[in-house]
Amino acid sequence: MIKVGIVGATGYTGVELLRLLALRDDVRIDVVTSRELEGTSVADLFPNLRGYLDIRFTVPDDDALAACDVVFYATPHTVAMKSAASLMARGVRIIDLSADFRLKDRELWEKWYKEEHESPELIEKAVYGLPEVNRAAIRDAQLIAVPGCYPTAVQLGLIPLLEKGLVDPAHLIADAKSGVSGAGRGAKVGSLLCEASESMSAYGVAGHRHLPEISQGLRNAAGTDVNLTFIPHLTPMIRGIHATLYARPTSDVTAQQLQSLFEDRYRDEPFVDVMPAGSHPATRNVKGSNRCQIAVHYLADSDTIVVLSVIDNLVKGASGQAVQNMNIMFGLSERSGLDTLSLLL
Repeated sequence: MIKVGIVGATGYTGVELLRLLALRDDVRIDVVTSRELEGTSVADLFPNLRGYLDIRFTVPDDDALAACDVVFYATPHTVAMKSAASLMARGVRIIDLSADFRLKDRELWEKWYKEEHESPELIEKAVYGLPEVNRAAIRDAQLIAVPGCYPTAVQLGLIPLLEKGLVDPAHLIADAKSGVSGAGRGAKVGSLLCEASESMSAYGVAGHRHLPEISQGLRNAAGTDVNLTFIPHLTPMIRGIHATLYARPTSDVTAQQLQSLFEDRYRDEPFVDVMPAGSHPATRNVKGSNRCQIAVHYLADSDTIVVLSVIDNLVKGASGQAVQNMNIMFGLSERSGLDTLSLLL
């Protein structure tokens, strides 16, 4: 039985973790924290858990969390870096869904997040939790940095091309759209129904925090520097990410060669679905699931490779990927608690 603690479980990623873990008979949720809701039943805040989870929110307590086998941080950035070290010193394994340990360059992290990093000694120890790339390192890791939602969709779409040196790493474009839940559960004007519904807009054009994370992963795959233009958009849907990716081939390619490349690269990956040639994946295909659906196209007239990559930002882009990491860390089937069908409606 894996004893689990969840720090900051009142947001969308927190309730997704609870939803994915509550029905498992190999997991026991022992601690769920919230300073503001101390003493409140978790099921009172999230009625979908009524009858499945009988536990109350407590304030974060190191002794209670240290009794867990693994602690998930479903918290805003800068929270995990302040307390993860003390739990790790007591043997607890940490899965952090924030960006605190995703970037290996401390100065770069501080530039983008406008804070001084309080646990720089843990940055090198953290394993970037993209199973399709770092599965072996995840197995023995004590600290996992769960990838962001945009970085997951973009990297899974471009990595096969960069690993084989088939595209020019100096000319990569990621045009990505996200549902409103990607902005979190906090009250923000831009997330209000009247603001987000029946409208679509780009944001972060001058620079988005996920850009250095994506570039780091693509650089590792390419073995050289990359130049990525990344433009995120807010779309009028609750959940989902659609990334349309553009790259220039470095030599003659065919659509069939590209199709075979992606099928071979992800053949044994339980949560990457390479669709048949000519397909157009949609976010509804992966809603509520831990899958990434990918389709690759070659536009001969413009000599451009186009990859379409879709995920649920709250599952494969956050909590589902966190659970996938936990399964790997504890020697379980990666599909445990995640082998579900998506919701088409």
